[in-house]
Amino acid sequence: MNKVRFNKVRLSLAVLLCLCATSMVDAKVKLPALISDGMVLQREQPIKVWGTADAGESVLVKFLKNATPTGVKGGKLKATYTATADENGQWSLTLPAMKPGGPYILQVNDIELKDILVGDVWLCSGQSNMELPVSRVTDMFRDEIAAYENTNIRQLKVPNIFNFHAPQADLPDYVAWKPLTQDNVMNFSALGYFFAKAMYEKNNIPVGLINSSWGGTPVEAWISEEGLKEFPKYINDKRQYEDDAYLKSIKQTEGLNFYRWNTSLYRGDAGLHETTPWYAANYNDKDWQTVDLFSTDWGSNGLNPINGSHWFRKEVEVPQDWNGKEATLRLGCIVDADSVYVNGTFVGTVSYQYPPRIYTIPAGVLKAGKKNTVTIRLISNNGYPHFVKEKPYKIICGNEEVSLQGEWKYRLGASMPPAPGMMFFCYKPVCLYNAMIAPLQNYGIRGVLWYQGESNVDRRNEYAALLTAMIADWRSTFNNPELPFYIVELADFLSRDDVSGRQAWAEMRKEQAKVAETNRNTRLIRNSDLGEWNDIHPLDKKTLGQRAAESALETDNK
Repeated sequence: MNKVRFNKVRLSLAVLLCLCATSMVDAKVKLPALISDGMVLQREQPIKVWGTADAGESVLVKFLKNATPTGVKGGKLKATYTATADENGQWSLTLPAMKPGGPYILQVNDIELKDILVGDVWLCSGQSNMELPVSRVTDMFRDEIAAYENTNIRQLKVPNIFNFHAPQADLPDYVAWKPLTQDNVMNFSALGYFFAKAMYEKNNIPVGLINSSWGGTPVEAWISEEGLKEFPKYINDKRQYEDDAYLKSIKQTEGLNFYRWNTSLYRGDAGLHETTPWYAANYNDKDWQTVDLFSTDWGSNGLNPINGSHWFRKEVEVPQDWNGKEATLRLGCIVDADSVYVNGTFVGTVSYQYPPRIYTIPAGVLKAGKKNTVTIRLISNNGYPHFVKEKPYKIICGNEEVSLQGEWKYRLGASMPPAPGMMFFCYKPVCLYNAMIAPLQNYGIRGVLWYQGESNVDRRNEYAALLTAMIADWRSTFNNPELPFYIVELADFLSRDDVSGRQAWAEMRKEQAKVAETNRNTRLIRNSDLGEWNDIHPLDKKTLGQRAAESALETDNK
């Protein structure tokens, strides 16, 4: 064989090997994101395992531990389960129901998943009060949260995504089950955290939380197109957004409009452009107006709100032993956004009204025995700017604190028209069902914990019908006509002076109760007494979680 022919043979072999290797890579089994390390599988229900592979490929599944898990009815798992991918590359198989336990190992061909538990899996869904993370309730439960870890409690957070085209088969690859450790706890749903903790303390069974929630979303966003067939208005609304190019153009226009508004605000804000900016420690504010922090006069022209930028400055003295120490600045909640400075040093910003303002003042910024200046640049986008009453406004260092309530110096930075509106596509019908519920349909769950309704108060007359439709829809999706639903009652909200607003919320709670009364295997979790008049996100998720757990355990015992 001459050298040229030999090299051709080598090349052909190399190409063949490369093609074979590529084929082997392509042939690898792929599992959905839900089926992964650390997952919790639903006890006492047949367990579906599914995925994709090349058409015709054989799939071997083993479920392993030191001892083979025992099925609910006394049967044992077989050594190996097999399936064959169909012409579309889809495959699935079913393992027998199992008792609680673990950790187990699941082998699927060359994939090995570890640290798997069998217990109770709960779908936690709704809007912001379900999504609200543990980090937002540390004011009330800091010590308890810091002292507790339990790796038998786990959460999978479904990312906030939407889809107007069709129900999706899978979640993004990056989703993962997280155990309840100090590294992970702050991102757990606060309600889910206390619910799972109470459940585990009562029955010592592993708990898996699938947190599929999104703040501000109405109930119709969580219902399939089929589930909304009796509500053509919402299906027609959804169809407007099936064109991706249209959505992109809207977002581009919105982005440009908001950019122009913010650019105009920046250019017109004197506080940012004077020789000495208004946040500087040495700025002279003697000519500024003096206002009470909770007065509303500064935020209006007497009839209409003043949108744009509002500046506030306050001088405070701090104890001598604070010198050189780090401190915490608490500024309650502010409508809408803010940037904050201490002695001219920027310490934090929040872009919307709801999160509590908790800013760290770095060591060395505060000067003991001297005047320290706190400066707030408040941005009002649309509506009446204000500081929310009965929230903490203070500087904290160790066990000492200095109040920031009372009089502040005030000056208008720039008056603006209302900020341009934005389209929140996640508020539209069907899109969250497609992206955040449909991919879960093959995964066994114990029940649904549902906390939603705030965004439907203005349309409360149709809420009972919509929520009833959603319950039926999800029971069909999960192929379980008896799937338990635990509906969290809306908490009390709004001031006593807002008679019409409070009446609307009370009527909404009646609609929620109606759903629980008229749908089988559906319960209402009392929550109205846990509300805070000045916060749509009440902190006491512990009592609420315990009540939900008690209700779930009562159902189990029947």
